[in-house]
Amino acid sequence: MPRTSDQGRSTIGTAAGATTSVEDYAKTIYGLAEWESTDVTASALAKALGVSNPSVSLMIRKMAEQGLVEHKPYAPIRLTEQGRQLALAMVRRHRLIETWLVRELGYSWDEVHEEAERLEHSVSETFIQRLDTKLGHPETDPHGDPIPAPDLSMSYPETMLLCRAPEETSVRVEQVDDAVPQALHTLAQEQLPIGLQAKILTSSKGDVVLSPGTGRGSVSLPHEVTHAVRVSVSAG
Repeated sequence: MPRTSDQGRSTIGTAAGATTSVEDYAKTIYGLAEWESTDVTASALAKALGVSNPSVSLMIRKMAEQGLVEHKPYAPIRLTEQGRQLALAMVRRHRLIETWLVRELGYSWDEVHEEAERLEHSVSETFIQRLDTKLGHPETDPHGDPIPAPDLSMSYPETMLLCRAPEETSVRVEQVDDAVPQALHTLAQEQLPIGLQAKILTSSKGDVVLSPGTGRGSVSLPHEVTHAVRVSVSAG
């Protein structure tokens, strides 16, 4: 669970006066609209952080005073450029730490999120730079999410949710939402890793049957999973 107290100072220096709570809010606002570019509401933010709507309102007012968000009553919450830079700095930390935990310490991809949440506020920027070098400057984390470069730039593959991919198309698994444990567990159990090439055989009401092309036959995925998996699609 993200920290939501006002205690703890930022170790990244991106936003003067930023606390760990402000960092969590900025990162979560960015993450809610990262892949689908949807409007971020106070209710959605409260649900994602596990806090009350009044708590969100108080923090958003504070962040607006710091120049991190643009927000009017009953309007979507949007990060300013300064807020976006803070969010991306936290995203970079989080995803590099997740990658390190999986590659070097033997964590599974469904274990790393909470651990990274604890560590990302504590380490120095020097640690993050050296970790990036140690890992060979990875472009994606274990869940397929892009990792911002040192200048905080990054690019996204053209994707769609697996539940929306047409039948009889070839797809590549690009990303899985690490906030959906069932999707993580199912993909691991069925041996469907990031980067897997597969063909969609049938798709009905979000339930998808695909052929992973590994000689194992078809795999059936329920809509709870296919709504949390992103793929790139090519005809044929």
